Amino acid sequence: MNMRHKNSTALCSPLRLPGLSKVQSFLREEDGVLAKPMIGTFLAMLAVGGIGVDLMRMERDRTELQYTLDRAVLAAADLDQSLDADAVVLDYLTKAGLQQYYSDPDDQKGLGYKSVEATINTDFEAYLLKFAGGDNMSLYANSRAEETIGSVEISMVLDISGSMNSGNRLVNLQAAAKSFVTQITTNTDVTNLSISIIPYATQVNAGKELLSKYPNVSQEHDYSYCVNFIKDQFSKHTLNQDENLIRTAHFDTFTYSMNMIDNPVCPTREGSAILPFTNDAAKLHAYIDSLTASGNTSIDIGMKWGSALLDPTARGVVNALVDDGEIDAAFRNRPTDYGSGDTLKIIILMSDGQNTNQYMINESRREGTSDVWYNNEAGVFSVYNPSDGPSGKDYYWYPKGRWEDHIYGDATYQTCDYNSCTTYEESGSSAQLTYQQLHAQVSLASIARYLYRNTSDAWAYWYTAGRYFHNRVAKDQHTKTICDITKDQGVIVYSVGFEAPTAGIRVLEDCASSPAHFFDVEGLEISDAFSSIATSIRQLRLTQ
Repeated sequence: MNMRHKNSTALCSPLRLPGLSKVQSFLREEDGVLAKPMIGTFLAMLAVGGIGVDLMRMERDRTELQYTLDRAVLAAADLDQSLDADAVVLDYLTKAGLQQYYSDPDDQKGLGYKSVEATINTDFEAYLLKFAGGDNMSLYANSRAEETIGSVEISMVLDISGSMNSGNRLVNLQAAAKSFVTQITTNTDVTNLSISIIPYATQVNAGKELLSKYPNVSQEHDYSYCVNFIKDQFSKHTLNQDENLIRTAHFDTFTYSMNMIDNPVCPTREGSAILPFTNDAAKLHAYIDSLTASGNTSIDIGMKWGSALLDPTARGVVNALVDDGEIDAAFRNRPTDYGSGDTLKIIILMSDGQNTNQYMINESRREGTSDVWYNNEAGVFSVYNPSDGPSGKDYYWYPKGRWEDHIYGDATYQTCDYNSCTTYEESGSSAQLTYQQLHAQVSLASIARYLYRNTSDAWAYWYTAGRYFHNRVAKDQHTKTICDITKDQGVIVYSVGFEAPTAGIRVLEDCASSPAHFFDVEGLEISDAFSSIATSIRQLRLTQ
């Protein structure tokens, strides 16, 4: 019997130990290979993200802080600011929730000058940055503002035409202009300031003293002190001291006045003459109070004089007025050159209307001898008028209403009725009047209606043909031309339309330096306009 041996496996099978299979399984497992790198990456991202978050927080606070600080120092530097600079800056920061960053500002004051500088240099508390081993970050902001009045030369060109008597226009203008003067002179070194006031209506009364410094003004009379600018003179910003100027005839085309005329085209009443170069607030206020309104509107002539008194060619005139003691010596060598230093040249042009007819006397009657005599003692005019008088009696006596054969005075005349005649002695003596004397004494309408009352064409000859005029279209063009050439020199022009019609608004708006420099106002709004202009002139400058 064959015997088979059993195979033994005890020696060839692996030795199985408790737990060994779990170890072997772990060694084969790959899930935990990136655990450590991932933990390190997460910590790095947390650090970098923390830096970014803190930087964004800091930039947010820094931007808000700079913005708030800029506004705070601007307010604190205002010359009209009554609070101390530190109180103003703290108030702004507190309202923005940034009071923890406050530090005392540096402020400096002087006459006409105030500056405020605020600097914040502190630590910004970081949060997440500290996870990366960082520390707080530096937070810095700085702002400086100043308000200062440098050298300022101002021409206030103010409408005093008859329409300014409507409502309370003149009263409101006076209040606004005085408030402007107060605002522009308060807390200001007035040695750097000059103001000239140029009132205008049909014409501009330059004043005897000012006009006398232009030696080439025609000398037909000495009753009033206006000039008729020709078209070419509006195309120049200059008014040279030796320039040939045509004196405006002294006559009245508006009323029926006699002995002497009531309303001359060139005004002579108080408060109508140019007030040149002063910084005396009391003097300016008193002058503004003296303004009265009458006549037509010549914006172009007002603007021409306003421009001329800012032009360096007026320097000789100003120095001559200084020499005569008419204006203060502080204004010697004014006006300054265009673009010199920090000098501002300003025109404030105000009107309640539009350009209207500018009247001038017929050229043939500007000079020479008239056919009218006047007896001052008796108050009688003798008018030679042979073409219409009865034969042999060529002199009409006004107001006696008689035709005689001689001039009234140093003689006799008779009056007769059916029964008898009476002889009268004529008192006084008569003097023949020049055209200049006649026009100064009797208005054009009265010459036509009364002195030549028996002449059929008296009205046409003495009134209609006795004058000529520039109409609104021509004067609007003159205004545009002088405004444009003046602005080209760097002069800033503000204009104020005060209850003005559409045509006037167009002219004023076009004259202004920009739409922002034009004001269209009614009633008491004129004070707001002048106040805004003063604030603009007393400009705040953010210098850093």
